[in-house]
Order: sequence, then structure tokens, then C-alpha cells
Amino acid sequence: MPNIKSAIKRTKTIEKRRAHRAAQKSTLRTAIKGVEVAVAAGNVEAAKTALQAASKHLDKAVTKGLIHKNAASRKKSRLAKKVNGLSA
Repeated sequence: MPNIKSAIKRTKTIEKRRAHRAAQKSTLRTAIKGVEVAVAAGNVEAAKTALQAASKHLDKAVTKGLIHKNAASRKKSRLAKKVNGLSA
């Protein structure tokens, strides 16, 4: 445990940021899982709307610096591939 005032503040802010990022990642994973569940159920309309929401979450995660832009692009591509395979 730090004794210096600035180090104490640093640990507090780090913990706050860590919790916030964890919450953001959780909502991101939930959005992605929503697409996968809709695809598994065979529901085309629900899968398409879930894909739009997941894409929005992924783009927002990139702008916030949560994940790398190529990782988001890869995830969006794979999800879109699943949804398009469902409707074909």
C-alpha cells in the first residue's frame, strides 16, 4: 500500500478506470453474444438488429481505446459472416 499522497491518489484513479473499462468490456461482450445467440436460434431479423448494436459497441470501444481497430474490424467481419450465412 502506498504511503505517498500522490501514489494513494494514483491507485484510486487506476482502480476507478479499471472498473470502468471492465464494465465497458462486459457490455461489449454481451452485445457480441447477442448476435451469436440470435444466429444460433436461426432468427434472421434479431440477428441483424443485434449485429448493428454490436457494430456500434465495437466502434465505440475503438474510439475509447478499449480494443484495437483491427480487432474490432475482425470481430465485426466474423459476426457479419455468420449473419449473412444465416440469411443465405
